[in-house]
Amino acid sequence: MSYSVGQVSAFAGVTVRTLHHYDKAGLLSPSDRSDAGYRLYGDADPVRLQQILFYRELGFSLDEIASMLKAPFPTALDHLRARQRQLTPQERFEVFGEITFDLSYATEAELKWARSDGQREAMARAAAHTMEDWRQLMGEAAAWRAELRAAFDEGEPSDGERAMDLAEEHRLHVSRWFTSCPPDMHRRIADDFVADPRAFALVVPPSQQRPGLAAYTCRAVHANAARHTTGRTDSEEHR
Repeated sequence: MSYSVGQVSAFAGVTVRTLHHYDKAGLLSPSDRSDAGYRLYGDADPVRLQQILFYRELGFSLDEIASMLKAPFPTALDHLRARQRQLTPQERFEVFGEITFDLSYATEAELKWARSDGQREAMARAAAHTMEDWRQLMGEAAAWRAELRAAFDEGEPSDGERAMDLAEEHRLHVSRWFTSCPPDMHRRIADDFVADPRAFALVVPPSQQRPGLAAYTCRAVHANAARHTTGRTDSEEHR
């Protein structure tokens, strides 16, 4: 299926001028042209645009983005990308918005943890999710982000019950949708939130972040993990 520059502009929320700029920069060239010479984008083009927009949010230059987009992706990510291609472009932007799993960080994680059973399970389960699965899990994630930002903005301590409960909710979300996430694993995930902005951007999109929120989330996760050393939490018992 082909999409005009106006259609892509509308469902991606970018200007036609931006799309023309990406075309001239060699980042996103239309797959085809109409008989009248107008740009026509194919099904794969909006996926690439979503990546470009995400990287731009993180502050990467167009040259850096071009280099990242040329990098080969591991097999598991190819499967996930193939699953996402079953959605229409409008559905992809509706469901995922700024969040996308076909990223340089996901690639590095796949290479780093290629022998990890948890990583293999997470990628396999992600690739198998239906669109309705993604709608549900992304809806849960959006509601959780709103609660996290509220707790942070209201000055709740990161080691307080409210913040720890939110950390526990995130841990169980990962376990429910991707792979078993014991407290020690959750600590390592949270450490990446502080060490690599791309990791936290997979949880809280850049436009929704606040200065210090990644570190706050990391501390809450560590506090919740420490809470597990004294016994199982209520949420764990009712999982």
